[in-house]
Amino acid sequence: MSDTIRLTVGAPAHGGHCIARHDGRAVFVRHALPGEVVDAVVTEGGADARFWRADAVAVLEASADRVEHVWPEAGPGGVGGGELGHVALPAQRAWKLAVLREAFERFAGREFPGSVSAANGDEESGGLRYRTRVTATADAEGRAAMHRHRSDALVPLTAMPLATEEVEAALLGSRFPAGSRVTVVAPSASDLRVLADGVPLRGGRPDRRANAPRTVRESVAVGERRWSYRLDAGAFWQVHREAPSVLVAEVLRRVGDAATVADLYAGAGLFSVALADGGREVVAVEADSRGAKAARRNVHDAPTVTVVHGDVRRTLAAGIGAPEAIVLDPPRSGAGARTIEQVAGAGAARVVYVACDPVALARDTALLAETGYELVDAEAFDLFPMTHHVETVATFARR
Repeated sequence: MSDTIRLTVGAPAHGGHCIARHDGRAVFVRHALPGEVVDAVVTEGGADARFWRADAVAVLEASADRVEHVWPEAGPGGVGGGELGHVALPAQRAWKLAVLREAFERFAGREFPGSVSAANGDEESGGLRYRTRVTATADAEGRAAMHRHRSDALVPLTAMPLATEEVEAALLGSRFPAGSRVTVVAPSASDLRVLADGVPLRGGRPDRRANAPRTVRESVAVGERRWSYRLDAGAFWQVHREAPSVLVAEVLRRVGDAATVADLYAGAGLFSVALADGGREVVAVEADSRGAKAARRNVHDAPTVTVVHGDVRRTLAAGIGAPEAIVLDPPRSGAGARTIEQVAGAGAARVVYVACDPVALARDTALLAETGYELVDAEAFDLFPMTHHVETVATFARR
């Protein structure tokens, strides 16, 4: 469907679009701003559809918060991954705060108590050059490409302004095996790595040697304290250069003087390592084998940490003792009712929740309230400028 319709744009919604209405039907429109009047091309929908999706292609009445798109390839009809590139940075944070507030009002039945803060350096860089990790797909000619939004069509990239310059050069300056999934990683404490379908590249070709280098080192600092990490180049790590320090600082502050902590969905041990440095006893639980292996390696000199490779819910059901605090950093879908029930059963006095999805956090906030945990406070951090994503850290106290 490719009809063009005129819309008066309403409030932002979770997912990087705003809500508009056309002939009584909701339209989720991208590349627009609240209050604008735009002509938009309908990209999905039909006569019987409950709602439509559309891309704004002409702006008749512009918002004062509109700027020239920082990454035109992610504009209307382009690739995903830069859906707020047309929005001034302060307005991006206001957008994300509005989404958080709406999610909490709708799913948690209460106000969101915090704000959205920028990471160090993002104002100076204009919200660009922050990604130390980027993935793409090689097209038929071996060029780094991304999928057109909600499409299987590949668009070769000519720029990647969200990435650090080193990552952008490695991504765009090479050819890769056609169809491969390309990952470029620029860690803070070791050399850049490039993988194709999870295999390290050497001279542009897959390096299938058993001893091919594939680990990276990261260094995280909070004040005068610094911690070192080693993990597989393809394993999960926060993509924003400042995100690990921002999140570790928040978790340490919120855990406070708790002497025993359960770190759930621990990954490579980002929080476990820092928590153990204060002398705490930590149980780190991680289901992914690569993450659990990295966590064990990273806490090898911390005798107060126990790493459990297993499903979080089942591990909690089997028993992990009686932690004074729980750090909960679930996947984007959130923890969910069955896991929250097990978290509550552990009896911790406080839960520190690290969330990458506002709606999932709001839903789990309601579930935690039902099981006896009240939201004390929450703060959000704009660790994904130019996108709709936002990271939130919240503290819950047992009634």
